[in-house]
Amino acid sequence: MRKIFTAMIGLGTVLFAGNALAQDDEQPELYTYATYFYCNVSNQDAADEVMERNAPVLDKLVDDGAINAWGWMSHHTGGQWRRIRWHQSNSIIGALEALETMQDALETAFGEDDAGNAEFSDACPRHDDYLWQVVDGKSGDKRGEVGFSVYFTCDVTREDRADEIMAARGKPFLDKMVDDGKLDSWGWQTHVIGGKVRKLQTMTAKDLPTLIASRTEAIQAMYPDDSAMGQEFAEICGPHVDYIWNNDLGK
Repeated sequence: MRKIFTAMIGLGTVLFAGNALAQDDEQPELYTYATYFYCNVSNQDAADEVMERNAPVLDKLVDDGAINAWGWMSHHTGGQWRRIRWHQSNSIIGALEALETMQDALETAFGEDDAGNAEFSDACPRHDDYLWQVVDGKSGDKRGEVGFSVYFTCDVTREDRADEIMAARGKPFLDKMVDDGKLDSWGWQTHVIGGKVRKLQTMTAKDLPTLIASRTEAIQAMYPDDSAMGQEFAEICGPHVDYIWNNDLGK
């Protein structure tokens, strides 16, 4: 059973957006549009340089209220995705329309024939797009420097039950870890548009040792070895892929 919750509590990259809160009747809906890039390891730093150049433009979109938040993350450990570019809005259509808003802002800043586009495409030629809805989570005063993400493939006929289990058993403990400063954030997001992954669990902390220690504490404390809920969760959302991400840019 402990191995089951190594998967479940292995938590992840971030609760996207440092100021995102758990969703309830008093909070607006929050959606994360995330593009996961497959990059050439030999020149992926070129994509980082383009995004660092783009950062002030995207920061201003947050300041102007065009998007809620954005970020750029780099691979530390895990699967084949090497970079993530994400942004958040309060609706599905808002998250989708923000793609054009961001593109227009970048073209205004750097021109329609921006050489940075070709440099980025050469470095990271393929990608997967996902649109997530933030279901639950909590953030402290700042976004963690490093995060651990778990991407779950779930039984779509029972996946709402996984949300219930997370709310009942995960949320109280993980909220307290944020309150105690052991985590900078945690999050639970659900699939809206994209590939096979159905649930995304995230955790961030100030550094890698703190992240791993907090993850271990969560695994040990949240579910005893004989947990019926743990077994039920694993039956619904067993297959998964883990990643550790560096939280490089964003606002």
